[in-house]
Amino acid sequence: MLFRGIFLAVQALQLAGALDLPAGSCSFEESTCGFDSVFEFLPWILNEEGHYIYVDTSFAKQGEKAVLLSSDLQAEEWSCLRLVYQITTSSGSSSEPSQLNLYVRFEDESFDRLLWSAKEPSDSWLIASLDLQNTSKKFKILIEGVLGQGNTASIALFEIKMTTGYCIECDFEENHLCGFVNRWNPNVNWFVGGGNIRNSHSILPQDHTFKNELGHYMYVDSVYIKHFQEVAQLISPMTTAPMSGCLSFYYQLQQGNDNSFTVYTRDVAGVYEEIWKMGNPGNAAWNLAEMEFSAPYPMEVIFEVAFNGPRGGYVALDDISFSPVPCQNQTGILFSAVEASCNFEEDLCNFYQDKEGPGWTRVKVKPNMYRTGDHTSGFGYYLLANTKFTSQPGYIGRLYGPSLPGNLQYCLRFYYAIYGFLKMSDTLAVYIFEENHMVQEKIWSVLESPRGVWMQAEITFKKPMSTKVVFMSLCKSFWDCGLVALDDITIELRSCWSSEKLLPPPGECTFEQDECSFTQERRNRSSWHRKRGETPTSYTGPKGDHTTGVGYYMYIESHMVYGQKAQLLSRPLRGVAGRHCLTFFYHMYGAGTGLLNVYLKKEGDTEEPLLWRRRGEQSISWLKALIEYSCERQHQIIFEAIRGVSIRSDIAIDDIKFQAGPCSELEDITQQSSGYSEDLNEIEY
Repeated sequence: MLFRGIFLAVQALQLAGALDLPAGSCSFEESTCGFDSVFEFLPWILNEEGHYIYVDTSFAKQGEKAVLLSSDLQAEEWSCLRLVYQITTSSGSSSEPSQLNLYVRFEDESFDRLLWSAKEPSDSWLIASLDLQNTSKKFKILIEGVLGQGNTASIALFEIKMTTGYCIECDFEENHLCGFVNRWNPNVNWFVGGGNIRNSHSILPQDHTFKNELGHYMYVDSVYIKHFQEVAQLISPMTTAPMSGCLSFYYQLQQGNDNSFTVYTRDVAGVYEEIWKMGNPGNAAWNLAEMEFSAPYPMEVIFEVAFNGPRGGYVALDDISFSPVPCQNQTGILFSAVEASCNFEEDLCNFYQDKEGPGWTRVKVKPNMYRTGDHTSGFGYYLLANTKFTSQPGYIGRLYGPSLPGNLQYCLRFYYAIYGFLKMSDTLAVYIFEENHMVQEKIWSVLESPRGVWMQAEITFKKPMSTKVVFMSLCKSFWDCGLVALDDITIELRSCWSSEKLLPPPGECTFEQDECSFTQERRNRSSWHRKRGETPTSYTGPKGDHTTGVGYYMYIESHMVYGQKAQLLSRPLRGVAGRHCLTFFYHMYGAGTGLLNVYLKKEGDTEEPLLWRRRGEQSISWLKALIEYSCERQHQIIFEAIRGVSIRSDIAIDDIKFQAGPCSELEDITQQSSGYSEDLNEIEY
């Protein structure tokens, strides 16, 4: 349980600075400060006595929503958006809780980006701290409250405040304490010090910010310690945007050997990593601490003090700051996800082979009914090992990646496909090569997987020394030698399983969890169906999805009647000026394959212009489609599949993505796919 009493005097928060709130902020005293309720939904009600706005079940039903939209905002510098809110519900009605969502709406995008979501009810006000990356584009903040089950369900907003800076920074001068919280311990906790507060038996210092008794800081005191290794934790807000640089703070402690002061990071999976530990206690004045801080995915910073007894004195903390540049006197290899990744479309990037021979060959296969194309687009390049030109008993092909700095956690993702091979075990393996010690460690190998299907592999690893990733393909004997394909290698600073807890990317749908926001007018045998694995009819349809090889996709079953149609509609998309880019992967394999059409449905129009079409059998591979279009009115995208002349006419789609701006790959894909069918890839309406 988190002890929140130390920071939540919300009335004082509201009055301080209420007369001079920055853009994108509101204390809801007398108005909504340029935040307006969207007409199509429930209104947010301003409390008659001020202080907050709310929506509840006294005038609305379960499932109804209220939407609040800000005026145009800009954040040319990194900013922090803080939201003070409360969700309440009836006792015993937690099955359908109310939900509060916050989106960012950029002026050139037809969809909203979900930045944060909460549905936990509470009996007090809570604070959410959300990082907004600097951008030159105008945007709006959209706050959506969805009422849950119960007669007394309600959602209230007390304050919205947008300020320049990072959410993990804090001088502890405001009552909300920047969203930092104390983890409750019966005997030792973090408290607010300064400002003439006298809660401690110890003689506490002046604060660092103002250098006087009026300023504030956080402190923890050992006076009530009863057990060995009593621990107090002060926890920062969770980061919501990738950041990397120098984290610094000032600390002061009463001289003594009975305490330790450590700083950790903790990710969404609860994994701790130490990033700083107090060595020499320093002097009795405020001491500066600096450390490298990298948060490529959401994580908290935890300031932990452990006492061994009641004579450990106190530890004080103030002026936590962050800079996007490395700390002083820090050297070493810098990591670049771009340089460590490769899709092999142009060359081998920063990957190379050993000197024993060209075991891996960069190849390109024209889409056909017999050989699978690459994973990136179906039309491009990938690496192939153990071809008939290099196969020999005991043959080994090694592919080395670029150097990776030590003591960092990496997520390695890649796609592979296996052909031939009577026994698949160890036909492809991944090793970590420690350069300084010339040591190789196997971290992954193929066991069994479907043949001829692009499969995704994910590996999380961390080593103290500089390392390289090595892909090794083995041809065991002359009679058991096949083909190993490799494509789309990415290396990121994160744990692979931490991404499972991230919010879904905006404007994207992989169909892994559900059908996203896509809808159908009817659901029967002639509808689109969500499917995993092979389709029921032989010699048609995919063997697996495009996302991972073992996930889900949407398809039409060829048991439909010849000429029958199935339509899948996107959610309504906002009309904005400029180009839009729609990408998706499609699979059209089977002698009787019909048509796959993509239409634009504009609000208020009866006509649905055709954006893109493919007719007949295309390839045994998943192929990438790119459609560039313009539409300044609210609209929907329709995916229409028409059953062909025979039962071998399954059609599938996967990995749909909407993006703002033109399709940078449009020209290359159009040229590669020309000759297969109609190309209506660039439409303006």
